[in-house]
Amino acid sequence: MNTKSVMIVGVGGQGSLLASKLLGRLLLDEGYDVKVSEVHGMSQRGGSVVTYVRYGDKVYSPIVTESEADFIISFEKLEAARYSKYLKRDGVIVVNTQQIDPMPVIIGAAQYPEDVLSQLTAKGLKVEALDALSLAEQAGSSKAVNIVLMGKAAKHFDIPYDKWITAIEKTVAPKFIEMNKKAFDLGFSH
Repeated sequence: MNTKSVMIVGVGGQGSLLASKLLGRLLLDEGYDVKVSEVHGMSQRGGSVVTYVRYGDKVYSPIVTESEADFIISFEKLEAARYSKYLKRDGVIVVNTQQIDPMPVIIGAAQYPEDVLSQLTAKGLKVEALDALSLAEQAGSSKAVNIVLMGKAAKHFDIPYDKWITAIEKTVAPKFIEMNKKAFDLGFSH
């Protein structure tokens, strides 16, 4: 199998590291060679966070370069735009429609761009957007946005649904398993 590349992007505190851990565990359990690289940036201050997950028969580097990502899973619209140049021509961006203003917008030095998702589709990119925050709240916690997005993205992987559920059970703290299963189901069904 050729190496596949996934980028999980968002803002610090949104759970992108748990999402990459879940995906990495799932892919290892499926027998793939997996490399994960976490780039934190200013994650603790609400800054941009990106995690690379690469898998295949043999993976030599965790780093994803421009035009190499098969999937970008984005926890926020502007982050999807920021990393869109990494997407392959036939790749897919799964994106949460939530807007989180970066510091320049908060302090009034910049404006949040309008129609971010429209601009991405106008470039010919395949964008699958959903209100992951509302679905996460429906599952029981706004912090489950990450698992909602993984549920949406799961349809693009050739891995059975039950294997994803098993990976959630192995990765998530026991007291949060049922809520995360519900979050995954909500993302998977949208």
